[in-house]
Amino acid sequence: MKIRKLLQHETPPFELLLLADPSRELVEQYIASGECCVAEEEGEIVGVYVLVKLGVTTMEIINIAVNERIHGRGIGKKLMGDAIQTAKVKGCKRLEVGTANSSLGQLAFYQKCGFRIDGVIKDFFVDRYEEEIFENGIQCRDMIRLSMTIY
Repeated sequence: MKIRKLLQHETPPFELLLLADPSRELVEQYIASGECCVAEEEGEIVGVYVLVKLGVTTMEIINIAVNERIHGRGIGKKLMGDAIQTAKVKGCKRLEVGTANSSLGQLAFYQKCGFRIDGVIKDFFVDRYEEEIFENGIQCRDMIRLSMTIY
């Protein structure tokens, strides 16, 4: 598997990006201002992440997704490691990520990767998405904010 920056002329892998964020409009907005990297296996894009700069020493992983048919193979962990290294190279000291209160698997994943919960934005998804979103039988309402210090 190879992880590389998506080239400017390449079409972003929306089928993967939309797994993590159902709004194509929002995805297009943050891809324009962020850095999109993809994981490839045998010429096929199987994973993606998008990093955006929040401040001088802070970046956010605003989207990270892996093809659902190959979950559990460590691709997400490799993408996360690459995102952390990329942020570090860019001089960042803090990396943030946000996910829904209903995203139980993602909350576990981020914490296994070393992120710690440091806040909640109430009604984030209710206020920004027209349609109600449900995961794991739970309405997606609040954004759980997590962060890590990069050494």
